[in-house]
Amino acid sequence: MKITGVTQHHVEHAMDEPFHPTWIPGYPQATHEAELFEIETDAGITGLAASPSFAGGLDYEDQLSYFLLGEDPHNVEGILRKLEGFNLVGPRPWHVEHALWDIIGKDAGKPVYELLGAESREIPVYASTGQVIDADERVDYVQERVSEGYEAVKLRITEPEHTEIVRAVRDAFPELTLMVDANKGWAVRVMDEERQWSFAEALTVARELEEIGGIGWLEEPLPRHDFEGYARLREATDVPIAGGEFNNGAWQLREHLTHDSLDVLQPDAALATGIKRATEIAAMARQHGVTFVPHTWTNGLGFVANLHVMTAAGSPWCEFSIDPPWTPAVRDCFLTETIDHEDGIITAPEGPGLGVELDRNQITDE
Repeated sequence: MKITGVTQHHVEHAMDEPFHPTWIPGYPQATHEAELFEIETDAGITGLAASPSFAGGLDYEDQLSYFLLGEDPHNVEGILRKLEGFNLVGPRPWHVEHALWDIIGKDAGKPVYELLGAESREIPVYASTGQVIDADERVDYVQERVSEGYEAVKLRITEPEHTEIVRAVRDAFPELTLMVDANKGWAVRVMDEERQWSFAEALTVARELEEIGGIGWLEEPLPRHDFEGYARLREATDVPIAGGEFNNGAWQLREHLTHDSLDVLQPDAALATGIKRATEIAAMARQHGVTFVPHTWTNGLGFVANLHVMTAAGSPWCEFSIDPPWTPAVRDCFLTETIDHEDGIITAPEGPGLGVELDRNQITDE
């Protein structure tokens, strides 16, 4: 089997109202944007992949073709080595590998998690927010999520004083597991510069969260390459420290493990690793006693790819992004079906490959 074509589509989906993600400081996001790729083969099988994007899009169909045309999609390791070269000169290409697994699974008639040596399993979801919202509104939000079956919620904070939001939610829900995301690992600086925390501020927040109690983890309180700072913070607090979602490539994630930087490793298979490297990093994390819970906040195809990885890796939680106007329907806007949980539990699609199909009515450039 050979790859014969690469087709790219820019997908743009309007949200009901502006969304204010902490990772794009000061920016009112009105649309969900993605770059969607179809990798075609001479066997008539097409694999799907998608990356996050932004207004106007980012066109690299031709450049990817130079690296992929004529390759056997079953040669995942060989193509990954070529994509490492692409990573030097172009956008991060790790999402492209998802299409290879989609092709291989469709060819074999098996879901990706089965190709990775796993069987279907139920994974608890945690509701993942993306905005800083005042305490009263967050309490109402959490009440909705609890009524839907969630047993954990991740709250966003960007300043040390925002721990008052966490405390208010804890007071309202004494038994609920709470994760806290500071979003200091990275940012898209379109409008404003985000304010980084000093080590002392990160430690102050961690100590405050210790007092609040029931904290699943404190996520990305420091820049993503500050391996030594993370190690110092981890040593100084009882709150589990999480990160690694946007570190570029397996070697940066190995640095986190080598430095004993994290309790929870979160590489996104669409942003940081691809599927094969994600399972390899998960195995390394297990050997180091580190929990593996990938970041999933990209799009429907990225979410599904991570869900297959989590199934194979034995992850104890699945990040489920929901913070209206960002909803599962927005995330999965170009798929024929919205992927949802059932009473707080989710399983990977059982169809061959990634197990999802495109809604071509949403692909406006055709």
